[in-house]
Amino acid sequence: MTIDSAAMPGILAVGQSNAALATFILYTLGVFVIAALSNRLLQKKAFLSEYFLGSRGLGMWAFALTFAATSASGGSFTGFPAKIYTHGWVLALWIASYMVVPVCTMGLLGKRINQVARMSGAITVPDILRDRFESRFLGLMSTLLMVFFLVFNLVAQFKAGSLILETLLTGVEPFQTHAARVGDWVSNAAKTDGWTFLLDATGNPVDGGYLLCLMTFGIAVIFYTTYGGFHAVVWTDVMQGVVMVFGVAVMLPLALMQVGGLENATQELAQMVPPRPATICVDWGAQKTEDGVLPSGSWVQQPPATADGQPRLFRTTKSALYAAGTSQVCGVEALEILSDNEITRLTGPESPLTFLDAGVAEINEGDTYAYGSEEEHKGAYVTAPGPSRTDSTGFLPLGVAISFFFMWAISGSGQPQYMVRLMAFKDSQTLRRAIITVTMYFSIIYFPLVIIFVCARVLLPGMENEPDRIMPQMAVLLTENAGVGWLAGLLVAAPFAAVMSTVDSFLLVISSSVVRDIYQRNISPDASERTIKWMSYFCTLAVGLIALFGAISPPKFLQDIIVYVGSGLAACFLFPVVAALYWPRANKWTCIVGMLGGFGAHLAMHLIGMQVNGSFVNAYRLFGLDPVVVGLVASLLSVLIITPLTPKPPEHLVRKYFYRQPAQS
Repeated sequence: MTIDSAAMPGILAVGQSNAALATFILYTLGVFVIAALSNRLLQKKAFLSEYFLGSRGLGMWAFALTFAATSASGGSFTGFPAKIYTHGWVLALWIASYMVVPVCTMGLLGKRINQVARMSGAITVPDILRDRFESRFLGLMSTLLMVFFLVFNLVAQFKAGSLILETLLTGVEPFQTHAARVGDWVSNAAKTDGWTFLLDATGNPVDGGYLLCLMTFGIAVIFYTTYGGFHAVVWTDVMQGVVMVFGVAVMLPLALMQVGGLENATQELAQMVPPRPATICVDWGAQKTEDGVLPSGSWVQQPPATADGQPRLFRTTKSALYAAGTSQVCGVEALEILSDNEITRLTGPESPLTFLDAGVAEINEGDTYAYGSEEEHKGAYVTAPGPSRTDSTGFLPLGVAISFFFMWAISGSGQPQYMVRLMAFKDSQTLRRAIITVTMYFSIIYFPLVIIFVCARVLLPGMENEPDRIMPQMAVLLTENAGVGWLAGLLVAAPFAAVMSTVDSFLLVISSSVVRDIYQRNISPDASERTIKWMSYFCTLAVGLIALFGAISPPKFLQDIIVYVGSGLAACFLFPVVAALYWPRANKWTCIVGMLGGFGAHLAMHLIGMQVNGSFVNAYRLFGLDPVVVGLVASLLSVLIITPLTPKPPEHLVRKYFYRQPAQS
């Protein structure tokens, strides 16, 4: 079987790819060294507090960078660039309020949640709620809600890490060989042995390269998190935080230089309309002598009927098999480039593309974007509300823009994985300095990412069907064009670092909740430290493997899952936790009803969206607002209404958490 030599832009030559891989491997080895050093700390201190909270002793730089790295997840470096690439400049407005997340999250809850956690000896967020109200049911319910949402997010993060690794390894001969073998095994297992979990959402076998990278990434990150615990996570987060800033600092000038400046990129975008899906027949004009594969990402053009006309330009989005003795392969899924300026640039004498030596015999056109494809919408990539494939009002109409201000700035305060970080800093001065540091860090990261991936629309056309790969693909392209292919290893390490820091944090949040709040607090209160230690190791490993299994057939858009999880957690936890920390009148029913009210309203918007819009992630927008706002309002109203109608909390709990404690003599 042969593979047609149609080159995708941005794939490194073998020598460059091996150099990039070597750089990347050195970085990964550094992570494991840190895990080994962290494990030595576990032998010297109380296991639970050290494994899950680092003995509550984080200084400013460690606290700031671990908080920032956990926040800047795979969504920031994989899903967020995919959204920029797909919708354009409007993503600057979509992400704008993220710059004040540290002020809202760390400023609103930081000091108080740290105090309450120390008073109660809490290790987890459910731990705090259980002890604050002396309610076993509340602790269990909050644990189940956290696990429900965070496992979904872990699946998305595993997908991100695998795509990043696959992009880096493309062109490395041993990887290509093993990926092909894995692909053959997957195809046989799925079609012959009935292993349907190896089929993707479209019913096709999962790509062998993706599955191989998923196993490699998943096992590595699960191992170092399980082995090293909280300090391994914190120290790797510090290293990963530095790597992320370095990646952005290098990619920004390279992108601007290669696109001819920001003004030129914006002018190009202003003339673009989104590509159109199509199904085509590729015709070589002569019979093939052996079976072969037409790769995904191949470029083919249909010459114009007249000399002064524009050719039609297509990029395949799925690989296709052809048989010996045939001259055509039909039913090939592709995207058609529709913008005149793009076609002129991509088919001109300085085109960066390599085209198939073939024509297009038949074209079946699909639907254009619901907003952005018509002539009156030209320029949708540089203006609000941005192009949208499914919504005729655009990607970011006013109500959704307002919703996402709340989504990032306000609902970020309701994320339990961030609250755990707030339980671990050393003192108030550390908190104040960290707020300033993280705010500056986010400003350095996010706006440059918008610029870089606006440029990516010009440099890497036709990737709408695999947008989650745009960040690593862009890193490889920029370094290849600059003649420093080895640097791709470090640039790809930036999104990889973001994913790893999020995965390890989520693994610890989930395993700590299960071990502490379900096993130790309800099943075996007298369990020995040795038993707790091995339960923690086992739970971290088990949760990671479950998420790894779920990522075999992943969601298409990573960022959609991340937004669903983030908004759902906020709807459940923000106002109940704020009430528990700051309102003496709050009781266990305040939190129980507040959580269920937020969870139910948020879930209802997605279920209605599944009926109305045909997609769970494409939720129904009540009054034009995103489900996060509906969920937050429902939770707040539930808290305010139920609290006066239920009994006052016991006086000893009010005294414990709201009266100043007498100084110890």
